[in-house]
Amino acid sequence: MSTYNPYENMLNTLDAAANQLGLTRNDYEVIRHPERELKVSIPLQLDNGDVKVYEGYRCQHSTIRGSAKGGLRFHPDADENEVRALAAWMTIKNAIANLPYGGGKGGIKVDPKTLSIRELERLTRNFTRRIAPIIGVNTDVPAPDVNTNGQVMSWIVDEYSTLKGEWSPGVVTGKPIEVGGSLGRNEATGRGCLIALQTYLEREHLDLSKMAVAVQGFGNVGSVGALLISRAGGKVVGIGDVNNAYYKADGIDVEAAYVYANSHGRSLDGYTEEGLTIIGHEELLDLDVDVLYLAALENQVNADNMKNIKARIILEGANGPLTNDADAYFTEKGATIIPDVLANGGGVVVSYYEWVQNKAGFYWSEEEVNERLKVNMQNSFNAVWEIKEKYNVPSRLAAYMLALQRLTAAIKLHGYNC
Repeated sequence: MSTYNPYENMLNTLDAAANQLGLTRNDYEVIRHPERELKVSIPLQLDNGDVKVYEGYRCQHSTIRGSAKGGLRFHPDADENEVRALAAWMTIKNAIANLPYGGGKGGIKVDPKTLSIRELERLTRNFTRRIAPIIGVNTDVPAPDVNTNGQVMSWIVDEYSTLKGEWSPGVVTGKPIEVGGSLGRNEATGRGCLIALQTYLEREHLDLSKMAVAVQGFGNVGSVGALLISRAGGKVVGIGDVNNAYYKADGIDVEAAYVYANSHGRSLDGYTEEGLTIIGHEELLDLDVDVLYLAALENQVNADNMKNIKARIILEGANGPLTNDADAYFTEKGATIIPDVLANGGGVVVSYYEWVQNKAGFYWSEEEVNERLKVNMQNSFNAVWEIKEKYNVPSRLAAYMLALQRLTAAIKLHGYNC
């Protein structure tokens, strides 16, 4: 899969959605091309005095519906194609959630585990200075993603505010509460995945308490989602992160695993409980479960492993975990896919709430945030499923069709096709 291009994956689905809607290329051509891409070199003096230079990226895919919005990831595999695809998925995701945002994404090609905390701070601040000309409260608003968190966002806010000469908490979201974050934001993506799953199950008159679930990925999205699924009655029998995977037939104590991972650098390494079995990463995907919750990285399920997967419901917490081949295979097989651009939208929805609160200087209770999130996720899910049933198309295609309807309406109003 070394030649796999996630942006081409996105374009294939976009074109198929346009075809279903009877759109011409003129109607949506601007959506096929990122508006702006920035690649920067980021010098870093290491603690030992050596100097290294890292590559950094920021892509603004679309601002047709509002400011670019999307996360920053620090990962050794980050590159232009990945960031471009993730930015495009954010455009689709924000349109589905009906937020006044376009899509953006960024990252640094780095393994943050190789850096000290002070090195990581310097790298983040240097990166902020490099991309400062194109980000801003009303232009492009980053957020946490893979290997970034509230601390990283705090450094960005501080550096950007210093450059601007004024306190600018709304330049990023996903911040700690103490520096303008929103209650409920940390759990929002995982909670949104649970709400999407529950909404589907309710429509199909299925009971989560009778479901066995396997969870790939135990970072923020995976661990929070697994915890909330467990609390809602689901039986989580498999969990795994980049280093380890575990199975327990009568259900893992997700509360204990969550506490362990969060007190051990987001890692399950060394976790034990009675009856727990260590399994391989592919074995985790192949477990005989009702729900497979994919919350790791893109391209995890592809032509090489898709035929071994037994789950009949695939919940995409990660961005792009299925390739086009896998997507077509599961559709043909009759499995239900709750696609990433719908399922994991909870994070950007509550990021929007955080941004609104920063602008107003007035902050909501966690209960109010969670209730607003629930309403948004249910509305988005039902809108996608109505298109799915009306056109008799797969759920991912329906999600893109909903987004394209909203995006092309904005394009026409802007006059881009004149």
